[in-house]
Amino acid sequence: MLFLAKRQLLARKKQTLLILVGILLGSAAYVIISGMMLGFQSYVSDQLINNDANIRVSARQEIINPNSMQREFFGQQSFVNWLIAPSGRRDDERIQNPQEWYHRLRQNKHVVAFAPQLTIQALMSNGQLSNAATLIGTEPQAQLKVTNLGNYLLTGSFNQLKSGGNRLVIGDGLLAKVGGRMGGNVLISVGNNSPQLFKIAGIFHVGIQTIDDTIAYGNLADIQKINRTPSQISTIAIKIDDIKLAATLASEWAKMTRDQVQSWDQLNSNVMAVFRTQTAIRYFMTLSILLVAAFGIYNVLSVLINQKKKEIAILRAMGYEPKEIRQLFLYQGLIVGLMGGLIGLMLGFLACRYMATIPMFRDSTGKINYLRISYDVSIYGYGLLLALLSSLIASVLPANHASKMTPIDIIRESGT
Repeated sequence: MLFLAKRQLLARKKQTLLILVGILLGSAAYVIISGMMLGFQSYVSDQLINNDANIRVSARQEIINPNSMQREFFGQQSFVNWLIAPSGRRDDERIQNPQEWYHRLRQNKHVVAFAPQLTIQALMSNGQLSNAATLIGTEPQAQLKVTNLGNYLLTGSFNQLKSGGNRLVIGDGLLAKVGGRMGGNVLISVGNNSPQLFKIAGIFHVGIQTIDDTIAYGNLADIQKINRTPSQISTIAIKIDDIKLAATLASEWAKMTRDQVQSWDQLNSNVMAVFRTQTAIRYFMTLSILLVAAFGIYNVLSVLINQKKKEIAILRAMGYEPKEIRQLFLYQGLIVGLMGGLIGLMLGFLACRYMATIPMFRDSTGKINYLRISYDVSIYGYGLLLALLSSLIASVLPANHASKMTPIDIIRESGT
């Protein structure tokens, strides 16, 4: 059957070529679109995951509304008619029992590292220039294990914060806004406390404006001292060995505490929603292209069967069973789908390699950024599977029609 299938395809080279081109273009389009979209998602995910904690434990923040007040004071089943509906927010300024968290995290096999932090708002000044800043007090060595911030240092070292002494590692955008320089000093004011002098020990640039323009890191003890909150922390940043477990672990831990526990994907739920929309669009576009190719296969095989009625009658007269006739045309569809899919994947891969050399933009450090393309093996696996499935489904109806033909029916049709 396989030999006969190949011979019939070669006998109709022009029609076979047209089907092949349809499957080829569909597979190549799937590889290119998937490579671009997954590459973009990979870039954004890297920025979100590697520059921040996988899981973040924060001091409690609770929004007050009529339902929460009713549950707390009157029970869920009560009916309360509020003359003035309660509103507002109840926050804790710090994590209530950090030692319990440290013990829990050290016992968990998925936790790679964690860094206690104290985040405060401050005013940074240098001469006549001043700007609002977010100061994050942390333990430098633990912080470097939780995030890859050390890879984004333009100058200086994060380890200089280890010994304290009022040093800062600061985003380049924030430093530019106050007119500072590496090795220079800035004044930090918190509330009504007297301004204190901090030395710039490092400058980083992660490429996210909200971080580069607002954040500076300092030693945890220094930030606690200037805020007059010794031993107090507001956040624990956690890195785990498998980011897919982040949401599960965060949900489990949230049940054990009144502190707020959120995973990286829960914190960036809007971005994840955009990713899901992109994935749906990618599959819809690819299926549309392959659907057109499948209709091509269906039409060509239907025409081929009408042209090959005499050969089908001869094969049936020679003793070929209906299922073997069905196999003959299914093989033709699968052969075209396999060849078109493989060539399409190869062309898609070469197109992706070329697109990855296209410069997109130059960041503030002068580094040229190229189009991010994903070469995930699953893209090529799904691409080939889609090509084979569309070819097989398009071949089923013509093959069934051919298998139901009998020599007598074919001779009668030819006689009329």
